[in-house]
This record gives sequence, structure tokens and C-alpha cells, in this order.
Amino acid sequence: MLGELSQEQIEQLLKRQVTGRIACTDRGTPYIVPVNYVYDGKRIVSHSTPGKKIDMMRKNPKVCFQVDEIKTVFNWQSVIAWGRFEEITDMDEKERAMQALTHRIMPLADRPADHASHGLSEKEEDIGTKLELILYQVVLVTKTGRFEHP
Repeated sequence: MLGELSQEQIEQLLKRQVTGRIACTDRGTPYIVPVNYVYDGKRIVSHSTPGKKIDMMRKNPKVCFQVDEIKTVFNWQSVIAWGRFEEITDMDEKERAMQALTHRIMPLADRPADHASHGLSEKEEDIGTKLELILYQVVLVTKTGRFEHP
């Protein structure tokens, strides 16, 4: 059976998952990549280092976000949301965003100390100045969800 997720089911799926895909465009060229995230009920919070995704979102802040939960090819849920990319620049807000990401993602890591490249590490000195970590949010405007169950 195919169907639409309720708003409550959409919210639950966004909060339950930690990896989604963000899609952005630049001059008509689409680009989609997986990202780790935390959802606070209004926005997707994520992080990145400088690169194509950040460059494209800075030029065109309209983005699409997708997350799914696939049990089998005929038993899945998926949410697509549209929103606006905003870079987090306030230091206090950056700290809160990083804490939220760390608390959400690190319990799921096999060996947390091995993930300094994501700005997530047990060793503070690994994060330091080796990389420029960009924290951002996607303020969601529209959300829709679908499912298939046997």
C-alpha cells in the first residue's frame, strides 16, 4: 500500500534519522549530497567544510532536503522538505549547533575518536584549526512525506 505520511509521521522521521540528502542548484545545475544532521522541529542543522555544496548554497539559498527509512524495497518512508540555507555565524549559536550535532551523532559512531575530519572527535586538539568548520541551518518551509507498506 502506498500513501502519504501525516505531519506527525513526517516530524518523527525527521527527528529519528541522522543522515539525509541536501540538494542545491547553481545556474540550473543540480547537486545532491548526503549530510549528517539534527532536526529541532523547525530546521535542519548540519556542518561542512568549504567546498562545492557550501559555494552553491551561498549563491542560491533555496534547497531541498530528503530523508528516508528503508526496511525493504516495499516497506519504506520518505520525507522531502524545501527550505532556505542560512550559515550560522554567531559564536554562541555555532556552539549550540555543534553540541546538538555531537550529542545526536556521536552515540551512533563506532569509534568517535576517528572522526575529527567531521569536526566531531573525542580529542579537542583534533578539531582545532586544521579545518574550517561551517555550521548551517536549513529553515524548513514545506514538508511532504510518502510511504509504502506491505
